[in-house]
Amino acid sequence: MDQDKLTEFLGRFTADLGATGSAGLAVIGNRLGLYRALAQGPATPGVLAERTGCHERYLTEWLNNQAAGGYVSYDLATGEFFLSDEQAFCLADPSGPNISAAFLIALGYLRAEPRITEAFRTGAGLGWHEHHEDVFVGCDAFYRPGYVAELVPSWIPALDGVAEKLAAGARVADLGCGLGSSSVLIAQAYPNTKVIGSDYHAESIELARKKAADAGVADQVEFEVATAQTFSGTGYDLVTMFDALHDMGDPVNAARRVHDALAPDGTWLLVEPNASDTVEENFNPVGRLYYAGSTFLCVPNGLSQPGGYALGAQAGEAAIREVAAKAGFTRFRRVAESPFNVAYEIRR
Repeated sequence: MDQDKLTEFLGRFTADLGATGSAGLAVIGNRLGLYRALAQGPATPGVLAERTGCHERYLTEWLNNQAAGGYVSYDLATGEFFLSDEQAFCLADPSGPNISAAFLIALGYLRAEPRITEAFRTGAGLGWHEHHEDVFVGCDAFYRPGYVAELVPSWIPALDGVAEKLAAGARVADLGCGLGSSSVLIAQAYPNTKVIGSDYHAESIELARKKAADAGVADQVEFEVATAQTFSGTGYDLVTMFDALHDMGDPVNAARRVHDALAPDGTWLLVEPNASDTVEENFNPVGRLYYAGSTFLCVPNGLSQPGGYALGAQAGEAAIREVAAKAGFTRFRRVAESPFNVAYEIRR
C-alpha cells in the first residue's frame, strides 16, 4: 500500500464529508438570510445575531464552518467575519448564481435515499413528483441564474432568425417549464410574443403562475399541466426544453410531439447538460455533480414512466442527436455551450 496515496484518498474523504454536512449549513444560511445579512458588512457572531435575530451560539458555529470551507472570510485582526466581493456575488446577490439555494436540490433528493436504495434492488422508478418540494424549488434556484445569463443574451440569438421572430411576435411552447423561470424570461425579453409553459407537475405549475403574475407577464404567459407528449397547440415558432429531455421515459415520442407542434419553419431549442460521449471525459467535478443528481432524480424518473429510456443527465450529444433523428428531425446543430449546458438548434 502506498502511504502517500492512502493519505491523499483520506484527505479527499475528509473534504467530502465536511462538504456533505456543510451543504445543510448553506441551506440554513439561505433560509435565514444569513448571507444577505453578512453582505451588509463585517460582523462578529454577536453583531450578526443582532442583524438577523438568530441565536449567537449557533451563528458562531455556523460562521466558523463557513470560514473553514471558504464560503465566508475572516479578519484575524478584528475577529470579524465578512464576504468578499466574489463570495457576496455568489451567495447574497439576487443577480448572482445563488449557490446556497442550489444546495436545496441535494438536501431534497437525499430525503429519498431509502427509496432509491430499494430501487437499486428492484429497478423500480421514482417519479419527479414524489420528491420533496426542496427539489423543485432548488432546481429553479440552481438553473435560473444560468438561464438569465444565457437564454436571451446567447442561446436565442444563436438560433437562425428566431430572435427576429420573437421580437415581431411569435408563439412559444416551453416544455418541462418547472416553476416557469424560462417562460417568464422569454416573455419579458419579447413583449410581443406569447408563451405557453407546460409541466406534468401540478404544484410546479401553480408556482409558475404566481411567478408570472409577480413579474407582470401573466397576460403574456399561460401555463398548463401536461407532459411533453401531450402539451396543447400547434404551429409554434419556437419550442423550448431546458434540462428536461434526459428525465423522460419516452423522449422519442416527446420529440415527435415537438416535431408535429412546430410550424414548418419552426425551431426546437433544446438545452441539455454538457457531457462528453466518452464516459471517462465526464469524470470531473461537473460530471460528478450531474451523475449524483442523475442517480437520484433523472434515471429514477425515466424508469418511472413508460418508454424504456433512462438517458440520465450525462447522456452526451450522440444520444440526444439519435432521439431527434428518430423523431423525424433532419437538422441538428450545437449553437452554444457553457461548463454546465449545451444548447442545440433542431429543425425539421
